[in-house]
Amino acid sequence: SQKYTQTNITMNITEFIVLGFGNIGQWQSLLFFVFLVVYIVAMAGNILIVTLVAGDQNLHTTMYFFLGNLSCLETCHISNIVPKMMAGLLTDKNTISFTSCFVQFFFFSYLMATECYLLSAMSYDRYLAICKPLHYTTSMTTRICIQLAASSWISSLIAGFILLSVMLQLTFCGPNEIDHYFCDTYPIMKLSCSDTTELVDFILALMVIIVPLCMVITSYIYIISTVLKIPSAQGRKKAFSTCSSHLTVVVLFYSTTLFTYARPKAMYAYNSNKLVSVLYTVIVPLLNPLIYCLRNKEINSNIWKSSLSS
Repeated sequence: SQKYTQTNITMNITEFIVLGFGNIGQWQSLLFFVFLVVYIVAMAGNILIVTLVAGDQNLHTTMYFFLGNLSCLETCHISNIVPKMMAGLLTDKNTISFTSCFVQFFFFSYLMATECYLLSAMSYDRYLAICKPLHYTTSMTTRICIQLAASSWISSLIAGFILLSVMLQLTFCGPNEIDHYFCDTYPIMKLSCSDTTELVDFILALMVIIVPLCMVITSYIYIISTVLKIPSAQGRKKAFSTCSSHLTVVVLFYSTTLFTYARPKAMYAYNSNKLVSVLYTVIVPLLNPLIYCLRNKEINSNIWKSSLSS
């Protein structure tokens, strides 16, 4: 009878209440305006990079191909989270249907996994460029570049469906209030009375975060070792400048995701988790184009050319 009751309750849940940032009163309008500006700037910046990479022959190289993929991913990632979050700031009761919640969760986990895999592919590209420059053109051909990018998107799709299938096995015994601003893993699991938390944790950490991170760390160990062997300070600076933008993005992304998904449960608190989640769901997509534009002379020059021609 217990099993029947749980199933019956699960079927009756048609929507979740997304608590968002709680009752912040007069600050809601200000927060909405801030997120609106950030969203517009992030979308404009990432779309600009995609447009430049696609339209300029000088940017049809491996590094910029990966950058275009990353910017395309960021536009999808921030659009999956921020519009619904902003809508919630304008209403007293922010609800999301059961189906829509799990659709948002799927795209969130899929896009986050894709970013992890894509950053690892970019680190491998930088490893070949710095550690094996004489073999770079033969090792990183257009075909291999496309295969790496495609495998990042496709393998993440598999990981996303696995995570979604595991999450859909959960039974919900009430309440239906998600203490977050979007349908993330732990806030959904907190509402479940199923004992599959450790399994979901393991799949999420292993498939989505740990394996790509190990590839990134390995690549940068070789990169740093090679750069330190360069005799001149100018040579070391020039070599490291080719991967400094990517390294900055890697540190920003992984420091926030690891804090959220890989720290001990004793340290877990939803209030701090919301703030950190804002960093990798909103701020990182905003900073990515800014970091690459500020630190990359070729993109800077192309932006100036585009603005002058228009």
